[in-house]
Amino acid sequence: MPIVFKTTALLVLSNVFMTFAWYGHLRNLSTAQWYVAAIASWGIALFEYMLQVPANRIGFTQMSLPQLKVLQEVVTLGVFVPFSMFYMRQPLKLDYLWAGLCLVGAVYFIFRN
Repeated sequence: MPIVFKTTALLVLSNVFMTFAWYGHLRNLSTAQWYVAAIASWGIALFEYMLQVPANRIGFTQMSLPQLKVLQEVVTLGVFVPFSMFYMRQPLKLDYLWAGLCLVGAVYFIFRN
């Protein structure tokens, strides 16, 4: 399996955990004290780090640090938009498309030879 694919797959999985850790409490624990949400988020974030750290270590064998960062941002938006729409029930906005197009440009410039 190519390194870029392994890295991307691990980053997608880690971002699912990260997104729930950062924002899931806004729906599930909205009436709980902030420190309860923080502890729950830390517990979820542990799994994020268990995937994200290996993803970066694997990716860094063939990608530069800026390439890894841009890949991470693309994955983050790719995970966040469906999460926002389907889980948090936020409306789809045209701004998501514009942000995505900006990231396509970033990917082009950071990965071109």
